[in-house]
Amino acid sequence: CHLSQLLHKILVFLAFFPCVPDIQVKELEKRASGQAFELILSPRSKEAVAEFPLSPPKKKDVSLEEIQKKLEAAEERRKSHEAEVLKQLAEKREHEKEVLQKAIEENNNFSKMAEEKLTHKMEANKENREAQMAAKLERLREKDKHVEEVRKNKEGKDPGEAETD
Repeated sequence: CHLSQLLHKILVFLAFFPCVPDIQVKELEKRASGQAFELILSPRSKEAVAEFPLSPPKKKDVSLEEIQKKLEAAEERRKSHEAEVLKQLAEKREHEKEVLQKAIEENNNFSKMAEEKLTHKMEANKENREAQMAAKLERLREKDKHVEEVRKNKEGKDPGEAETD
Protein backbone atom coordinates (compact mmCIF):
# COMPACT_ATOMS: atom_id res chain seq x y z
CA CYS A 1 0.00 0.00 0.00
CA HIS A 2 2.83 2.39 0.92
CA LEU A 3 4.67 1.62 -2.28
CA SER A 4 1.70 2.47 -4.43
CA GLN A 5 1.19 5.76 -2.56
CA LEU A 6 4.86 6.66 -2.90
CA LEU A 7 4.89 5.69 -6.55
CA HIS A 8 1.79 7.78 -7.14
CA LYS A 9 3.47 10.82 -5.52
CA ILE A 10 6.58 10.36 -7.66
CA LEU A 11 4.54 10.08 -10.84
CA VAL A 12 2.53 13.19 -9.98
CA PHE A 13 5.79 15.04 -9.30
CA LEU A 14 7.32 13.91 -12.58
CA ALA A 15 4.17 14.85 -14.48
CA PHE A 16 5.26 18.46 -14.05
CA PHE A 17 8.44 17.67 -15.99
CA PRO A 18 7.32 16.33 -19.38
CA CYS A 19 10.88 16.26 -20.71
CA VAL A 20 11.72 13.38 -18.32
CA PRO A 21 11.52 10.01 -20.17
CA ASP A 22 9.40 7.02 -19.12
CA ILE A 23 9.99 5.58 -15.64
CA GLN A 24 9.98 2.02 -14.37
CA VAL A 25 9.86 1.16 -10.67
CA LYS A 26 11.65 -1.98 -9.47
CA GLU A 27 11.10 -3.16 -5.90
CA LEU A 28 14.39 -4.22 -4.29
CA GLU A 29 13.78 -5.31 -0.70
CA LYS A 30 11.05 -5.20 1.87
CA ARG A 31 12.13 -4.86 5.48
CA ALA A 32 10.49 -4.01 8.75
CA SER A 33 12.40 -0.72 8.80
CA GLY A 34 11.23 0.31 5.35
CA GLN A 35 11.15 -0.54 1.70
CA ALA A 36 13.76 -0.03 -1.02
CA PHE A 37 13.08 0.39 -4.70
CA GLU A 38 14.86 1.53 -7.81
CA LEU A 39 13.60 4.01 -10.41
CA ILE A 40 14.72 3.17 -13.94
CA LEU A 41 14.55 5.94 -16.50
CA SER A 42 14.25 4.83 -20.09
CA PRO A 43 16.90 6.22 -22.42
CA ARG A 44 16.06 9.28 -24.43
CA SER A 45 15.13 8.96 -28.02
CA LYS A 46 17.11 11.05 -30.43
CA GLU A 47 13.91 12.46 -31.88
CA ALA A 48 12.68 13.85 -28.56
CA VAL A 49 13.37 17.55 -28.22
CA ALA A 50 13.92 18.94 -24.75
CA GLU A 51 11.74 21.84 -23.73
CA PHE A 52 14.70 23.40 -21.95
CA PRO A 53 17.74 23.30 -24.24
CA LEU A 54 21.06 22.65 -22.55
CA SER A 55 22.95 25.31 -24.50
CA PRO A 56 21.83 28.89 -25.02
CA PRO A 57 20.27 29.69 -28.37
CA LYS A 58 22.61 30.72 -31.13
CA LYS A 59 22.83 34.46 -31.59
CA LYS A 60 21.81 35.78 -34.94
CA ASP A 61 24.32 37.73 -36.94
CA VAL A 62 24.19 41.40 -36.07
CA SER A 63 24.57 43.82 -38.93
CA LEU A 64 26.80 46.85 -38.89
CA GLU A 65 23.71 49.06 -39.06
CA GLU A 66 22.24 47.45 -35.92
CA ILE A 67 25.53 47.88 -34.09
CA GLN A 68 25.63 51.54 -35.16
CA LYS A 69 22.04 52.05 -33.92
CA LYS A 70 22.90 50.47 -30.57
CA LEU A 71 25.99 52.65 -30.23
CA GLU A 72 23.98 55.76 -31.07
CA ALA A 73 21.29 54.79 -28.55
CA ALA A 74 23.98 54.20 -25.90
CA GLU A 75 25.56 57.59 -26.69
CA GLU A 76 22.14 59.25 -26.43
CA ARG A 77 21.52 57.56 -23.06
CA ARG A 78 24.95 58.68 -21.87
CA LYS A 79 24.33 62.27 -22.96
CA SER A 80 20.88 62.23 -21.38
CA HIS A 81 22.30 60.89 -18.12
CA GLU A 82 25.09 63.48 -18.19
CA ALA A 83 22.56 66.28 -18.80
CA GLU A 84 20.43 65.01 -15.91
CA VAL A 85 23.45 64.92 -13.59
CA LEU A 86 24.46 68.45 -14.63
CA LYS A 87 20.89 69.66 -14.12
CA GLN A 88 20.77 68.17 -10.62
CA LEU A 89 24.17 69.67 -9.83
CA ALA A 90 23.02 73.11 -11.02
CA GLU A 91 19.84 72.83 -8.93
CA LYS A 92 21.92 71.83 -5.90
CA ARG A 93 24.28 74.77 -6.37
CA GLU A 94 21.33 77.14 -6.82
CA HIS A 95 19.81 75.83 -3.60
CA GLU A 96 23.13 76.26 -1.77
CA LYS A 97 23.35 79.81 -3.14
CA GLU A 98 19.83 80.60 -1.91
CA VAL A 99 20.57 79.15 1.53
CA LEU A 100 23.80 81.16 1.76
CA GLN A 101 22.01 84.34 0.64
CA LYS A 102 19.30 83.77 3.25
CA ALA A 103 21.93 83.21 5.97
CA ILE A 104 23.74 86.42 4.98
CA GLU A 105 20.45 88.32 4.99
CA GLU A 106 19.51 86.97 8.42
CA ASN A 107 22.98 87.84 9.74
CA ASN A 108 22.67 91.38 8.35
CA ASN A 109 19.21 91.74 9.91
CA PHE A 110 20.54 90.51 13.24
CA SER A 111 23.50 92.91 13.06
CA LYS A 112 21.20 95.80 12.16
CA MET A 113 18.81 95.00 15.02
CA ALA A 114 21.72 94.66 17.48
CA GLU A 115 23.17 97.97 16.31
CA GLU A 116 19.79 99.71 16.63
CA LYS A 117 19.31 98.24 20.10
CA LEU A 118 22.79 99.33 21.18
CA THR A 119 22.25 102.84 19.76
CA HIS A 120 18.94 103.12 21.58
CA LYS A 121 20.54 101.94 24.83
CA MET A 122 23.40 104.42 24.44
CA GLU A 123 20.95 107.27 23.80
CA ALA A 124 18.92 106.27 26.87
CA ASN A 125 22.12 106.19 28.97
CA LYS A 126 23.15 109.60 27.62
CA GLU A 127 19.72 111.06 28.44
CA ASN A 128 19.85 109.57 31.96
CA ARG A 129 23.35 110.94 32.52
CA GLU A 130 22.29 114.38 31.28
CA ALA A 131 19.21 114.27 33.53
CA GLN A 132 21.35 113.25 36.53
CA MET A 133 23.86 116.02 35.78
CA ALA A 134 21.06 118.55 35.42
CA ALA A 135 19.57 117.38 38.74
CA LYS A 136 22.99 117.68 40.46
CA LEU A 137 23.51 121.14 39.01
CA GLU A 138 20.04 122.15 40.19
CA ARG A 139 20.80 120.85 43.69
CA LEU A 140 24.13 122.73 43.69
CA ARG A 141 22.39 125.92 42.57
CA GLU A 142 19.80 125.46 45.31
CA LYS A 143 22.60 124.89 47.82
CA ASP A 144 24.50 127.96 46.60
CA LYS A 145 21.28 129.96 46.77
CA HIS A 146 20.65 128.76 50.32
CA VAL A 147 24.27 129.55 51.32
CA GLU A 148 23.89 133.02 49.82
CA GLU A 149 20.63 133.57 51.71
CA VAL A 150 22.25 132.47 54.97
CA ARG A 151 25.19 134.81 54.33
CA LYS A 152 22.86 137.71 53.58
CA ASN A 153 20.89 136.97 56.71
CA LYS A 154 24.10 137.00 58.77
CA GLU A 155 25.27 140.25 57.24
CA GLY A 156 21.90 141.84 57.82
CA LYS A 157 22.03 141.13 61.55
CA ASP A 158 24.14 142.96 64.09
CA PRO A 159 27.58 141.70 64.67
CA GLY A 160 26.83 141.14 68.37
CA GLU A 161 23.76 139.09 67.64
CA ALA A 162 25.70 136.92 65.27
CA GLU A 163 28.07 135.93 68.10
CA THR A 164 25.24 134.80 70.38
CA ASP A 165 23.81 132.46 67.85
